[in-house]
Amino acid sequence: LTTAAHAIFLQSTAPFYLLLAGPLLLGERARRSDFALLAVAGLGMALFVMGGQPPARTAPDPRQGNLLALASGVTWAATLAGLRWLSHRRAGSGQSMATVAAGNLAACLFCLPAALPAAVSLADLSVILYLGVFQIGLAYVFLTRGLTGVPALEGSLLLLAEPALNPVWALLVHQERPSAAAIAGAALILSASLGHALLRRRG
Repeated sequence: LTTAAHAIFLQSTAPFYLLLAGPLLLGERARRSDFALLAVAGLGMALFVMGGQPPARTAPDPRQGNLLALASGVTWAATLAGLRWLSHRRAGSGQSMATVAAGNLAACLFCLPAALPAAVSLADLSVILYLGVFQIGLAYVFLTRGLTGVPALEGSLLLLAEPALNPVWALLVHQERPSAAAIAGAALILSASLGHALLRRRG
């Protein structure tokens, strides 16, 4: 319903919710540098959304798509908080991976009726297998292991590199062209995230 770039950027509002929920749910305090990064990231996302987005072939209903993507940000924040909470438990990343596997199985069963009946080619199966192993499976292995060593807020901030680079891939694959304001917002968020990570490492 909306462009890939807008969808992933609005999903990436998760750090805002984690900043509020982290102290309550995880006992993780935010630092001044975290608030500074969130302020810069908020400005970048505002530029991205305010850039405007007329309906297009790959984005027929941007308004509804943007609202759904914003809701996805709330649920992604809950996912990261839950994985971080599980990493504190004795089972560690093994329990997190079991939870991720169960969640993806539930999502598969929930979406399956909408996908049937379907004629599936060998190329379709190859793409699904590739995405299942690399884009979902391996990515979640790295994510669950990484969250055992960093706070949920920092983990979500490091993941902001994905939406910052998303417009590039959307342009190359789908010829989606975000506005100049959206590009400026993406550059702002990526620069702030990199600077924050370097300051944390120096500290």
